[in-house]
Amino acid sequence: MVIVTTIRRDVLTLPAAPLGPDNPLPPLRLLHEVHRIDVRDRDDLPRDMARQAGYGPLHSLLPLRVRDGYGRERAPREFETIVIENDRLRATVLPGLGGRVASLFHKPTGRELLYRNPVFQPANFALNGAWFSGGIEWNIGATGHTTLSCAPLHAARVPAPDGGEMLRLWEWERLRDLPFQVDLWLPEASDFLYVGVRIRNPHERPVPGYWWSNIAVPEERRVLAPAEEAWHFGHERHLSRVAVPPDPLSSPHAADYFYDLPHAQRRWIAALDSEGHGLVQTSTDVLRGRKLFVWGTGSGGRRWQEWLTEPGTGGYCEIQAGLARTQLEHVRLDAMSEVAWLEAYGPLSAPPVPAEAEARLEAVLPRAAVDEAYAAWKPYADAEPGEILAVGSGWGALEVLRTDWKLPGTPFEESTLGEAQAPWLELLRAGSLPEPRRVRPPGETLVAQHWRDMLETAPATPLTEYHLGVAQWHAGDRAQAVRSWERGLELAPSVWPLLRCLAVADQETGNRERAADRYADAFDDLCHERRDDGESWTAATAALGREAIEALLAARRTAEARSVWERLHPGIRARGRFRLIEAGLLLAEGRPEAARAVFEEGFEVADLREGAEAIGDLWSRVSDEPLPPFHDFRMRPET
Repeated sequence: MVIVTTIRRDVLTLPAAPLGPDNPLPPLRLLHEVHRIDVRDRDDLPRDMARQAGYGPLHSLLPLRVRDGYGRERAPREFETIVIENDRLRATVLPGLGGRVASLFHKPTGRELLYRNPVFQPANFALNGAWFSGGIEWNIGATGHTTLSCAPLHAARVPAPDGGEMLRLWEWERLRDLPFQVDLWLPEASDFLYVGVRIRNPHERPVPGYWWSNIAVPEERRVLAPAEEAWHFGHERHLSRVAVPPDPLSSPHAADYFYDLPHAQRRWIAALDSEGHGLVQTSTDVLRGRKLFVWGTGSGGRRWQEWLTEPGTGGYCEIQAGLARTQLEHVRLDAMSEVAWLEAYGPLSAPPVPAEAEARLEAVLPRAAVDEAYAAWKPYADAEPGEILAVGSGWGALEVLRTDWKLPGTPFEESTLGEAQAPWLELLRAGSLPEPRRVRPPGETLVAQHWRDMLETAPATPLTEYHLGVAQWHAGDRAQAVRSWERGLELAPSVWPLLRCLAVADQETGNRERAADRYADAFDDLCHERRDDGESWTAATAALGREAIEALLAARRTAEARSVWERLHPGIRARGRFRLIEAGLLLAEGRPEAARAVFEEGFEVADLREGAEAIGDLWSRVSDEPLPPFHDFRMRPET
């Protein structure tokens, strides 16, 4: 048999904003998250849904860092891609950006089946910040967009069930400490891209699991799924049962619609244009949920559409598939277990009626054929990768070294260890954290219990006390975390990282004055210590300066907040986020006209959080006029 499917490297050039450096301050608090249900609503939900909605909620982003160093100035940039194609389909994958499928092109009809974003523009939608829209993204971890949205995955060629090759993507998901893999392949002459997914729990304890495949499609589509009702979730954080929406443009505000599929129903969802052509996604039954996300027709939703892409290029909606009925739930992965399934993506031409669309899907890809493809793929899930096509992080390698876990099919080689893992490798092998060779912001922190135990028995250097305190904070032992940070202060040559952690602890206990004191002292120390205007020091100055100003304003210490502002680099003060901070500072100084002038001069807050209303709130304090459309990112009714 002649295998005509090929896998090759390529390059995609897009206007792109740089990602910039990560925020070096450990995220001791969650970012604002809109996808949280009011606990009072759980009594009205089906029992299994209510149970899973309360299971394993995310309480911390640690050990991750926040990715907020990006801007909005775009320039042409080359992205490495991996292209898998046969004579019918061509899929373009971005291994350096979460394994996103940027394009799925159907050759016989010349149709792009996905919404293909013409730019790369990070925005603050992922659990840890930077995310971008378009294509098919693989969301693992917890409710929200994955922390791997803008991170590299490992990628390699792997034998496929039909004798050809698959593209395997894999990584270590750090929020839940779980390895996972995504296998993509195109059988000969197939109109469908097959995707095999496996999540493994190697721990001797249950772990909350989460997965949603998010598929961006043009919003001028009729979305079809085999359900008459859906669970509606808007930014009022209320979950209610409603009729299935007729189309993505029928909602005035941003909303999620989780389709209530009958238990025995085949799992599928499609988005078809006015002529009945478009994309269908189907899967084995393990991938239970289906969802439609819309931005809505309101001014805020339209502004977000412009924000995430290039104005005038058309909007998008998302059709999605997940392990649970809603994205507000986590499922239990038992100890030493795994969950796996198969998805299929391809073209569909059908009338805009669910029953007829399903009949057409059955004709072109029978339900039994998907089950057979899954059964054929499963033995190949353990196949060892061949040629390495891309390299992800070294965190999986560190965990495998620690545990000696055997994970067939997803090797985490010691060669992938890098600078970020180096001090933790020394802690693992020598029992102590090495002192840094030069003065710089602290490196990343590990917080899982086994690393916390190692930190507790390591020599109590200031750096160890810093990392130990972060791990204790993550575990909920906040009093002990404070004691560790206070012990570290006694001998630390660099006190600002410890003072900042203590300031956050003060804020959490309502002690605004002491938090302001510590933030002011921390920023003073950072200004004396920073060695240059390099990327890491600039990121630290911006992050700490922002928090310090906000804390000082909360304590009504306006003059000190102004002092911090004046010591920021001019380039930092020019950023949109800091122009917004400047407007708030001017208002606190009793200068509303100057604050309004900042709005009139114009600014763009690159890291504006989904659902955040800070711009509108500040505008209402400087003007009685309606919020200018340029600044209108409201995702809910004004009431």
